[in-house]
Amino acid sequence: MLLAAYPDAGCALIHENIFELIVKVVLSAQTTDKSVNAVSPELFGRYPDAISLAAADEEDLQRILKRLGMYRTKAKNIKALAAVLASDYGGVAPCDYDALTALPGVGRKTANVVLAVGFGQQRIAVDTHVFRVANRIGLCDEKDVLKTEMALMKKLPKTRLTEAHHSLIFHGRGCCRARRSSCEICVISGYCIYAARSAPQKG
Repeated sequence: MLLAAYPDAGCALIHENIFELIVKVVLSAQTTDKSVNAVSPELFGRYPDAISLAAADEEDLQRILKRLGMYRTKAKNIKALAAVLASDYGGVAPCDYDALTALPGVGRKTANVVLAVGFGQQRIAVDTHVFRVANRIGLCDEKDVLKTEMALMKKLPKTRLTEAHHSLIFHGRGCCRARRSSCEICVISGYCIYAARSAPQKG
């Protein structure tokens, strides 16, 4: 039902190529996609490829990224990431999970997003929205991100992992929010453990 409710769900990070995608996913940690999209025109206008970003002045990167959370760390990470991409991968991201997670600033979530969105692989990337929604509605019952990812990979159809990832994110942003969920308008409230527990008791 979530897949039907969000037919246009997809990656909200606007990008022109896989290089921009991987940089923007790294920047999106603990920051909204909207904020990352807002800084990207200047970032990629000044540093359009891995070679130029690797040679960037770190203070200039901090200035561009200042509206983002952890902008100093992110400036350092994307500069180091670009250096490895430029020297080892011809300026583009590798299409390999282990190689991706070995890159500066790249963890499981970033690698899975790049493989799914950039290379068309079926992947379930677990961010805060996916973790919250999947455990709230009863798709799984896990206490950490890794176990949630493993549980979802077993439960969801292998051909629809990426689609499910985006649907869960859209549902988490638009309805099943962290502080104020909208169970009264939720399309899956009749099947949701959280909605059942939150409903007023009769009598």
